[in-house]
Amino acid sequence: MKLHEYQAKALFEGFGISLPKYGVALSVAEARDLMAQIPADAWVVKAQVHAGARGKAGGIRMVGNAAELGAAADDLLGSHLVTNQTGPQGLPVNHVLIEPALEIQQEFYLSLLLDRTIERVVVILSTEGGMDIEAVATTQPEKIHRLVIDPIVGLQSWQCRQAGFELGLSPALMAALAKLMRSLYRLYLAKDASLIEINPLAVADGDQLIPLDAKVEIDDNALYRHQDLAALRDVEQEDEKERAARVHDLSYISLDGDIACMVNGAGLAMATMDLIKLHGGEPANFLDVGGGTTAEKVAEAFKLIVAGDQVNAILVNIFGGIVRCDLIAEGIIGAIKEVGVNIPVVVRLQGTNAEQARRMLDDSGLDLVTTEALTMAARQAVALAKQAQKGAERGMG
Repeated sequence: MKLHEYQAKALFEGFGISLPKYGVALSVAEARDLMAQIPADAWVVKAQVHAGARGKAGGIRMVGNAAELGAAADDLLGSHLVTNQTGPQGLPVNHVLIEPALEIQQEFYLSLLLDRTIERVVVILSTEGGMDIEAVATTQPEKIHRLVIDPIVGLQSWQCRQAGFELGLSPALMAALAKLMRSLYRLYLAKDASLIEINPLAVADGDQLIPLDAKVEIDDNALYRHQDLAALRDVEQEDEKERAARVHDLSYISLDGDIACMVNGAGLAMATMDLIKLHGGEPANFLDVGGGTTAEKVAEAFKLIVAGDQVNAILVNIFGGIVRCDLIAEGIIGAIKEVGVNIPVVVRLQGTNAEQARRMLDDSGLDLVTTEALTMAARQAVALAKQAQKGAERGMG
């Protein structure tokens, strides 16, 4: 779960991290009131959305007086901000953060994240703060530094000193960085974070180390331990399908392709998407209905994946272990009839009662393609999607 910048900064303060005075406004009047409470020569107005690259998209405005601040807040509030991380639809701006503009001497990048390949929390540092860190990693990989934290001993003082050396800090700033890193690591563990990012971390305001931005993501699986954080979820910032999937206990992520996938098990779902790609197609989603899925969940899954006009074919890949394949077949038949699916559906079922399930599907009278082999299922789904796309293009012509 992602937090807004102002929510992340409130967490920072709770762990002893000093920040310039700031406030969040839902209206132009509130924004002007905040400006009066934050003494400065100039202010920054920041759109609060769950996406990066806000500055390039016009979501961060520097203002010098009340008129400019009011105009910036009025322009941003109620708008949809489109960045290179949001897609063309953008994200709604319902809050703006107001903070003082600072004289910045230098900018750095700092984050803590989980590296799943080595099962360790890793500190990522770079002297190229304020920039797209992914681009820096591609074009200037030597400027990305990694420190791996051993979970037994935790973040060590020598690692904090090494971080300071990597960034070329003065002794005073190295001490400030060490304090900041220890606070961030405590926050990371205490709140079950999956990511903490500061970009930029600035040297400003009389040689101080100041987080100018704050991004925090919390592990969804741990939210039951943090009801206070769960209450901060901004559902308007989330994909509508992903939000609906959560209600029905489905794991769903929207993608850009046209072949929808319905699979039970995250690993099998990843393998299914890989095979679609291998055979020249593009998956439209990641959808894990879970090992103990039911006919009702299958129906809700179909509703999710056929919503909109993006999907040209559906690939169902179910391994019947915990649940029998014939029960899944009943759910598929019922779901297709209920939802009114009018695009090609390829079904691959394996496991308990798989043969019986395939007979049920073949005798259903529905326009379904059944197969035993996953590779064949992926090939057929790709071929049918391309055929449907060509038909749609001819219809438009």
